[in-house]
Amino acid sequence: MKNRKGRMKGLKLNMKFTVICLFFVLLPMTGLSGWLFKSMESNLVREKSSAMHYKLGKGYDQAVSSVDSINMSTQFFLSDQGLREFLVSQKKGETYSTEQLLTFYNRDVASLERMVNSNNSLYQVRVYVDCMDMQEMMPVIYRMDRMKNQPFAHDDNLYGWKYGYTDKLFSDYGQLSGDRKIMSLITPMKVFGQGEIGILEAAMYMDTMFPLIYDSTKEEWACFVDDKGNFYFSDQSDVQADRVLVKEIVEENGQEEDIHVYHKMSDEKNLIVGYQKIKELNGALISVNDYTKDMKKIHKQNMEFIFVAICVLALLAVVVNKVAKGMLGQFYDILHSIREVQNGDLDVVIENCGTDEMGELGSQINKMLVNIKQLTDDNLNHELLMKNTEIRALQNQINAHFIYNVLESIKMMAEIEEKYDISDAITTLGKLLRYGMKWTSQNVTVEEELEYIRNYLRLINLRFDYEIYLSVNLPEIISKQAIPQMSLQPIVENAIYHGIEQMAEDTNIYIKGIVEGKDCTIEITDAGRGMSEEEVRELYRKINGEVEEFGGSGNGIGLKNVQDRIKMNFGEKYGIQIASKLGCYTKIIVRIPMEEGRGSV
Repeated sequence: MKNRKGRMKGLKLNMKFTVICLFFVLLPMTGLSGWLFKSMESNLVREKSSAMHYKLGKGYDQAVSSVDSINMSTQFFLSDQGLREFLVSQKKGETYSTEQLLTFYNRDVASLERMVNSNNSLYQVRVYVDCMDMQEMMPVIYRMDRMKNQPFAHDDNLYGWKYGYTDKLFSDYGQLSGDRKIMSLITPMKVFGQGEIGILEAAMYMDTMFPLIYDSTKEEWACFVDDKGNFYFSDQSDVQADRVLVKEIVEENGQEEDIHVYHKMSDEKNLIVGYQKIKELNGALISVNDYTKDMKKIHKQNMEFIFVAICVLALLAVVVNKVAKGMLGQFYDILHSIREVQNGDLDVVIENCGTDEMGELGSQINKMLVNIKQLTDDNLNHELLMKNTEIRALQNQINAHFIYNVLESIKMMAEIEEKYDISDAITTLGKLLRYGMKWTSQNVTVEEELEYIRNYLRLINLRFDYEIYLSVNLPEIISKQAIPQMSLQPIVENAIYHGIEQMAEDTNIYIKGIVEGKDCTIEITDAGRGMSEEEVRELYRKINGEVEEFGGSGNGIGLKNVQDRIKMNFGEKYGIQIASKLGCYTKIIVRIPMEEGRGSV
C-alpha cells in the first residue's frame, strides 16, 4: 500500500477567505442575499429536476418490466399445448369424461396456475371460452358469459390494453379486486383452421404497473395517459384541477419519446413537470412536483440571512483565517488522494486523519476504498461465474433440443416394433433432456432434483451388469426446499464414476435429509471404494478453488461447480462437506437454508 505523507505547501486559501469576507462586508447585504438565494433556487430546481428524472426513469423501468411479465405470461398460455387441445375440443363440441377432466386439471390447469402464482406481480391470467356447457376450471378457465361482467367486455375494440377497472368476474360477490384498480392485456387465442378458440386476459394491479402514480401526495402526484386520451390518477389527486394541466403537458410533449423534465408556473405555483412516453403501452407517464413551499422557505431564509449576516460577517473575518489554516492542509491531502483514486489507484491510504470532521472524512474514505476494492473483486468473480454458467446452460439446451427430437422419433420406432423396454429407456432419457432444456437461473425444488436423479440412475443401470439402488429418506419439508438446478446430480455422478464403477457389484446410494434449525442438510452416501484422508484433503482443495484442474472429467470439477453455485445463491456459510473412509463409503453433505413458507401443507 502506498503512503501519503506531508501536506501540500504554499496554502493561500486562508488569506483569500479572509479578503473575501472583508470584501463582502463592503457589499450591500441585500445584493449578497439576492445572489446567494438565487443560486439556492437554481439548485432547488436542479435537485427537483434530477429527482423527477430519476423517478420517471424508475417508473418507466417498472412499467416495462411489468409489461414484459404480462407478455411472457400471455405467450406461456398461448403456447401451452394441453390448453390449446382442450379449447379446440370445446370449439368442436367434444365432451370430456370426468377422468379426462381431472387429468387435464391436475396436469395442465394446475401447471398454469402455479406459473401465475409464482409471479408475484400478476393478478390473474384467465381464459374465457365461448361454450355454455363447458366445466369451468377456476381460477384459469371460465365461460364467456363471465367475461361480460367485466367493464372492458363492452369496449368497441375488445383486444389490447385495458386500464383502471375493478374485477367484477362474479358480479354477485362484488369486486374481487376490492378498491384496487387493475389493468390487463386482452389477447385472442387462435388456432389455424379453427379460428378463435378463446380470449386470454392477463391482469395486473395498476399500482404494480404504476407505483409512481399511487405514491402520490398533494405536493407530488402522477398519472398515466393512454392513447385514447384517458387519464388515470390515484385517489389523492385533484382530478378536475389536474386534467387541465395534464392536457397541456400531453400537447406540449406528444412527440417526445425520451424523458422530458422542465419547470412550469401554474396559478402562482412552482412546478417541476416530467413526461415519459411508454411506447410499450401506447401511453405516457406524467409526474408533477409542487415545490412552492420549498421556494417560500428559501425566500424566508433570504430575509433572515440579511439580518444575521450583518452580525456575523464582522467576526467571520477573524475566525476564518485560523480555521482555514487548520483545515485546508488536511483537506488538500484528502483532495490529492481522491484525484489519484479517480485516476484508477485504489491503493491510496490517507494518514494522520485526526479526530475532527475532516479526519473522520479521511477515515471514511480509507474504509470506502477498501470496500470498493473488495466489491470490485467480488463482482468480477460473480459476473464470470454467472456468464460461464449461462453459456454452459445455453450449450446444453441447444444440444438437448436436437437430441430430444431425435429420441422421440426413435421411441416411436421402438413402440411400433413393440420394443417396449427400449421405448421406456428412451422415455427416461427424454425426461433427463427435458429437465436440462428448462435450465433457469431460478432454483428448483429438492423433489424435482431427486426425480432427475432417479431417471439418471435408470439409464445408468442399463449400462452395467450390476444394479445401483437409490434409497431416499427426506422429510416432506426438505423435499419442497429450493436448491440450484443440477446441484445433487453431479454428486451422484461422482459417486458412480469415482466410487462405485470400479467395484462393479450391486450397491446402494443413500440420500438422507436432516432439519437443523433454520438450515437443513442433505447427505448423499455411496458404498463405494471411499477415499483416504489425503484424497479428501486434495478434493477439498479442488472444490474450494485452491487447485486449478483442467478438463471436464476430473473428480472435483462437478463438486466445485455445485459449491460455487450454492454459495452464490445462499451465502458463504452454505455449501458442501465431505466425509469418507477408504474401502467403505463416501458421504457428501450439502447444507442449504430453510426457506419460510416452503414445505408447509
